[in-house]
Amino acid sequence: MIDLTTVDLSTNYLGLTLANPLVPSASPLSKDLSSALGLEDAGAAALVMYSLFEEKMESEAQQLERFFYQQAIGHGEADSFHPLPDNVRTYQDQYLEHLQKLKSRLNIPVIASLNGTSISGWLDYSSALQEAGADALELNIYHLAADSDENSVTVENRYTNILQELKRNISLPIALKLSSQFSSPVNFAKRLAAAGADGLVLFNRFYQPDIDLETLHIVPKLELSTPAEALLRIRWTALMYGRVNTSLAVTGGFHHTPEILKALLAGADIVQLCSVLLMHGPERLRDLLTELENWLVEHEYQSIQQLKGSVSQQHAIDPSAYERANYVQVLDNYSYPAGVLR
Repeated sequence: MIDLTTVDLSTNYLGLTLANPLVPSASPLSKDLSSALGLEDAGAAALVMYSLFEEKMESEAQQLERFFYQQAIGHGEADSFHPLPDNVRTYQDQYLEHLQKLKSRLNIPVIASLNGTSISGWLDYSSALQEAGADALELNIYHLAADSDENSVTVENRYTNILQELKRNISLPIALKLSSQFSSPVNFAKRLAAAGADGLVLFNRFYQPDIDLETLHIVPKLELSTPAEALLRIRWTALMYGRVNTSLAVTGGFHHTPEILKALLAGADIVQLCSVLLMHGPERLRDLLTELENWLVEHEYQSIQQLKGSVSQQHAIDPSAYERANYVQVLDNYSYPAGVLR
């Protein structure tokens, strides 16, 4: 049996050497310095900040334009008087200040998160994040392809164009947080790697709007992930491992140690945690890390590196199980509940 002290939990992600593969993903927990410190104390190997939203910055800019810069309209005597109060701190200012605060207090890498929908502004925002001290950048290009005239090539080019522009102008390692809703995810991942992506995060969770049956209004609905969602991430990680030359992260549905282990076996470099920490607090991370260590010891693994990718499609005993063969087998093995006529 391997001594626990000899187990090497370290992993490499985006060129960063991390103490272990457990990383809190973008969430409200990073908005508070004390909770961020709690995550580090519980063993977080890095921290992804809550997202900086392009829409919020654009909306704020429009309000400033209206209330400060256009206040002279109709009043000629005030035409040259456009005071901007000294104490106005924009949404972007607050984000950058918090990033700097986290960097000054945490000893782990801090990954900034930028969430947007268009090319405009991405370069300015990412440059500001780099100057504020971010160790890496996670791009969440939240685009829902609902336009019937927009084909798949146009959708994919949106990602590669943004990525290439950023890589030309900033030196930060960049990870793209992807949706699972691409026609050929492995091919697209290879395109992104060729365009300069340092890492991929699988997958974004598109929150689904709901319909209020009384008012017939479309209403937002937030539901935390469940462990059932992890299998989708694990499958595509296993298919990409060894074929796509980038770091691989998984996020969405990782609540327990078994899901985390399966993601690592499939080839993930890190596992991002969110819903489980929102439900149980930062201390849950410590429990998961201990359980991960114990499993490695019990199964005589000396390191995360030894474990990583050993059950990817390239190394699985039955590689076809990750594809259609698994679908047929599942259907053939289905058993009806007792008492159901068939």
